[in-house]
Amino acid sequence: MSRGTENGTGVSEFLLLGITSDPEQRKVLFWFFLCMYLVTVAGNTLIILGISSDSRLHTPMYFFLTNLSFVDICFTTNLIPKLLFNHVTGAWTISYPHCLTQMYFLITFANLDTFLLAAMALDRYVAICNPLQYCTIITPQLCGGLAALTWLSSGLISLVHTLLMSRLAFCPSAREISHFYCDAYLLMKIACSDTRVNQCVFLGAVVLFVAPCILIMVSYVHIAVAILRIPSTSGRCKAFSTCSSHLSVVTLFYGTVLGIYIRPPDTFSAQDTVATIMYTVVTPMLNPFIYSLRNKNMKEAVRRLFNRGSKSS
Repeated sequence: MSRGTENGTGVSEFLLLGITSDPEQRKVLFWFFLCMYLVTVAGNTLIILGISSDSRLHTPMYFFLTNLSFVDICFTTNLIPKLLFNHVTGAWTISYPHCLTQMYFLITFANLDTFLLAAMALDRYVAICNPLQYCTIITPQLCGGLAALTWLSSGLISLVHTLLMSRLAFCPSAREISHFYCDAYLLMKIACSDTRVNQCVFLGAVVLFVAPCILIMVSYVHIAVAILRIPSTSGRCKAFSTCSSHLSVVTLFYGTVLGIYIRPPDTFSAQDTVATIMYTVVTPMLNPFIYSLRNKNMKEAVRRLFNRGSKSS
């Protein structure tokens, strides 16, 4: 197991304890995760193809939705294939480099989710509160710039975490991670060296993570006020329907993540391991259904995509 001390750690691999140690339950979980992963990839791919193939959906809102769908595919692909491989082989280990790589992309895609959801909230705010200035404010250049900024900043934030984590020492006697993937939260918990710098940076990351949530809430307060000022009931319902899907996704994502991570690592429990399935697996799977089933334009785009496919065959 020893790697020496040249890279700051004393282990070459970690042991992932997973969700359960029961063999029968693990068989059920394998099919559960496989089905959810396939649905996630298929659903989000349909969203991307549907938007790309319909010129009427080439708008800022759907541009950010395309990015979100792509991130959701990457998010689950970073975690679930390794989990399925562990179920098939029965080897619940993950190498040290693979662990840090998985952690890097997990943090990157989690931050991308938050920034993209905030960008979508900004788009809805301008569309409802300043409709006459929408085209002059939310320009293609602004959307492209925001997307580039979210990808760049997410990658840099994750890189800082990963580099700091690589400096920590891990003892061979304490290499068990009480999770089904490499979580920065739990890696700090089992480290043998001083993690105060990591904890300070983690706290700063939490602030950066919560900031988009605050922006979203402030945006929706203004949106709610604007909607209530609309004189007709049909107008209020139409305005609210354009926000309901996004608000549902925000509630699902932030409700789970903040409930788990806004507290010290020592308080992490087995129940939290199960709860993380909500934002790592369930939310990316539900996003396409939320946006397609509650969005008339999206349903029509997907329908036309299927019709085009059936005619070509």
